[in-house]
Amino acid sequence: MQLSSEDLLRLNVLVAQPLQAVRIDESRMCVHVLSEKGDASVQLNPTCKEEKYIRLVRQFLSTHFLGSPGGYPVFLRRWTRMGQARDDSLEKLLLIGEPEAVAAVVHASGLTDELARRAWWCNATAENARRMLEKKCVVNGEMGKELAKFLIEFLPFEEQQKSIIDSVRLVLQPGLINNEVREEIWKRGKRKNIYYVGFLQQTPNDLPIEMPAHKQWQSVCEKLQSELKKGNKIAELLSSVLSPSGQAFLQIAELVLKKPNDQEAVAIILNTIGQYFDKFNAGHSKWRDIHELTAYTNDGYHAHEQVRKILVIDNSLESKLKALFNLSMISETLVDPIFGITDAIGSVMRKKIEHVVNPITENMQLLR
Repeated sequence: MQLSSEDLLRLNVLVAQPLQAVRIDESRMCVHVLSEKGDASVQLNPTCKEEKYIRLVRQFLSTHFLGSPGGYPVFLRRWTRMGQARDDSLEKLLLIGEPEAVAAVVHASGLTDELARRAWWCNATAENARRMLEKKCVVNGEMGKELAKFLIEFLPFEEQQKSIIDSVRLVLQPGLINNEVREEIWKRGKRKNIYYVGFLQQTPNDLPIEMPAHKQWQSVCEKLQSELKKGNKIAELLSSVLSPSGQAFLQIAELVLKKPNDQEAVAIILNTIGQYFDKFNAGHSKWRDIHELTAYTNDGYHAHEQVRKILVIDNSLESKLKALFNLSMISETLVDPIFGITDAIGSVMRKKIEHVVNPITENMQLLR
């Protein structure tokens, strides 16, 4: 089976031009191309089943641009999403009309702002927008604000908790949105607090909420002035946590930890908390039992040199330092033994992880 002579002629005319991208509309049986002169299209006239005919069109494009009728190996989906596409072939991958090839481009480390523009023209999806906004060249380029605007408009339609978190985190990157839009996204968190997790990840020390500092903040800063000047990271962490911004983080972290809806959200929240407090460089393996972690904290927190220096100055800070040490080792591995044997979500899931969440919450309250 071959392409109709009419389609073959039109496609040959199209590919003879310097093209930037190709998109195939399978529902309308139409091939769209992007060039420096603008858009053009070819209406297909299938001579067999539409699905098979589209495959013939892709084989034609692949043969012309890649030198092989095999096209992009769509079965390499995981490889594609690991960003393994060769940088020198990215432009050609946008010319074969294959969505999986476009995914390879948006995941590639060699993506540029111009390639992002072409890829977006090929396949404007929320997932592609998120992957492109992970590249600084796109964030700082002309496409950054356009992709951020799309993700914000699409947020109400997102169903996956992780997708919501990722979208919020990515659009909060500097220079993409103004304060008015930022405040609007924050307000949505009152109805769906999973929005807050994106803020905790991207701007943990600059949340759009006013909180008073801990009553001991000023006195602790004064007592630890010498250690702060020496760059004691634990003293800096304690000072930061007791400050207004740190208290805001604790407030929101505790809020989102109370009512996650699915297992993926729980994992992200736990990792976010652990990363915020991770200043001890303890170098320990990930903990899978909260009771073992608590026991280790009680015995091991004072072994840290910078912790001992603080305790020499003010021994009354012992409970707070212990809480910081414990929270620094929080991660998703604490719930792995639970989630490994259940697919529960919602209130049933929250009941099963209660014994993990409660000690974490107690430690955060010790710092509030």
